[in-house]
Amino acid sequence: MVKIGNLALGEFPLLLAPMEDVSDPPFRAVCKENGADLMYTEFISSEGLIRDAAKSVQKLDIFEYERPIGIQIFGNEIDSMREAAAIAEQAGPDILDINYGCPVNKVACKGAGAGILLDIDKMVSMTAEIVKAVNIPVTVKTRLGWDNNTIRIVEVVERLQDVGIQAISVHARTRKQMYKGEADWTYLAKIKENQRIHIPLFGNGDIDSPERAREYRDRFGVDGMMIGRAAIGYPWIFNEIKHYFETGQKLAAPGLDERINVAKKHLDFSVKWKGEKLGILEMRRHYTNYFRGMPNFKPYRTKMVTADTYAEVSSLLDQVAVDFADYQFVSQG
Repeated sequence: MVKIGNLALGEFPLLLAPMEDVSDPPFRAVCKENGADLMYTEFISSEGLIRDAAKSVQKLDIFEYERPIGIQIFGNEIDSMREAAAIAEQAGPDILDINYGCPVNKVACKGAGAGILLDIDKMVSMTAEIVKAVNIPVTVKTRLGWDNNTIRIVEVVERLQDVGIQAISVHARTRKQMYKGEADWTYLAKIKENQRIHIPLFGNGDIDSPERAREYRDRFGVDGMMIGRAAIGYPWIFNEIKHYFETGQKLAAPGLDERINVAKKHLDFSVKWKGEKLGILEMRRHYTNYFRGMPNFKPYRTKMVTADTYAEVSSLLDQVAVDFADYQFVSQG
């Protein structure tokens, strides 16, 4: 049984990664229904929380059916991060997560996210202060290092554990790699080989099929996995991996009706939570994967990502159901 503090997550939990403009309540809802064991919010700016910025505060919205749920914060100032942690705790999450992994320039080049991997001492000091500031378990998501010359991940995990974090997720790429190349999970195996490290380790990077999930679980010995990009428009991946672990058999791919129903549920919640304009805009990134593999689908996708009203998108989804009624999907992987 994998635990974060007193929170029991099962024998091999599958986590939904915190992804900016993706891991919002509408997306989390469909992932929860399809097997995600622990989910995190989009990352939230510490400075935004302190200033009471509307976009940051809205990201604190969590719902009872999502539990267990973690709120993730990022920033480069220790005092601000400590204050933001206390604000986030008031929203009632089960876990507080610290983002030490975001590679994008506007975050990392300001010393936040993966940028702090260039200053491990500050990373440790900041983490210690956050742990002291809250009464819920603190976890961390990070990367292997800034680049291949700065990979100190085994030391980093050990030091963060020593100041009180209760689990860590490691994206097995460096900041320099961004999302390119192959994730190197051999470093995660080295973390598990360190006898001093006892907190749960969740591996992240390149988990895009049940077969790869089982291979990496068996090869590298992690305690669970965090799934990000592969879940965008395909929340079924969590239950597909679990089924494959239990039976060695692959579930049939979700059919067209299932995909349309889930896409509509996702769209409805998105519009309800964000308003029609923003809700429709931020759903656009999901349609490609909801209907991946369908032949001659490009004209429909183009219309979906340019439609401006809920009625238009809903009508397009209904049209897809009619025009592709006989199409049979094939399992991923």
